[in-house]
Amino acid sequence: MGTETAPIASPARAIDPSLRIGGARLAVSDVGRSVDFYARALGLPLIARDGDGAALGPDRERPTLELARLQRPSAAPPHSTGLFHVAFLHPSRTSLAATIERVISARWPIHGASDHGVSEALYLSDPDGLGVEIYADRPREQWPRPSTGEGVEMFTRALDVDDLLAAAPLEPAPEMEAEVVLGHVHLKVSDVPRAVAFYRDVLGFAEQAEMPSAAFLAAGGYHHHIGVNSWQSRGAPPAADSAPGLRLIAFELSSPAALAALEGRLSDAQGGQLRVDRRPGRVYVSDPDGNRVVFIAR
Repeated sequence: MGTETAPIASPARAIDPSLRIGGARLAVSDVGRSVDFYARALGLPLIARDGDGAALGPDRERPTLELARLQRPSAAPPHSTGLFHVAFLHPSRTSLAATIERVISARWPIHGASDHGVSEALYLSDPDGLGVEIYADRPREQWPRPSTGEGVEMFTRALDVDDLLAAAPLEPAPEMEAEVVLGHVHLKVSDVPRAVAFYRDVLGFAEQAEMPSAAFLAAGGYHHHIGVNSWQSRGAPPAADSAPGLRLIAFELSSPAALAALEGRLSDAQGGQLRVDRRPGRVYVSDPDGNRVVFIAR
């Protein structure tokens, strides 16, 4: 796939507007250490754990996060492509403030806090240095819009953390609320136009916003399910398979018909040159930077 952005896909080619992120899989260097972070500091419920991995999330049948142990872990080069962050969407400011309180109580460092107009977000890193965002959306009718009315205007301003923490419950629960989901995944890519061409014109996500060396795409008018940037990774290769990082994003579609429509688009794309793995009720494909995604019919 070339580096020029292809024309915008027609609405008929848009991906299922009811799409949501069902979960993600990360490869980690130490399962116990990562479980301590995700379960204790963040409050994601632990479903199961053994020597090779763990599953976390409020739904035992559909984990929000899977952790897989690397046999011989190596460090990822800072300028490689891969995961920028996974982002946990909270249903309210109160819920987000409770998670912040848990993180503070666990003495885990928070290295950023931003008001993005569409959301309030804080940023931290897991034990392998993989990025994590915790955030809550503002009501959709309050999202800033460009003059064209298409997409959203996202910005980065200082977040009033004290005001946010004032919404925290007096005694935060030890676990996240069951309504917390993966709201989006942000990727480091080697070429933003190439990544946009894949997620927008092949898969059917709509481009909602852009900024220098970054773009944000979504289904159903959300501000973004996928973010891509090349701030530190322009022209870079992926990290080695032995490095901690993202291994899979699972997108859930509303029906078998929506999955079949996506399969049709993938079959048309690139004259059949995409490597597509079709299995009952699911379809796997990799983006131009090698990030693996799976689409599942709910």
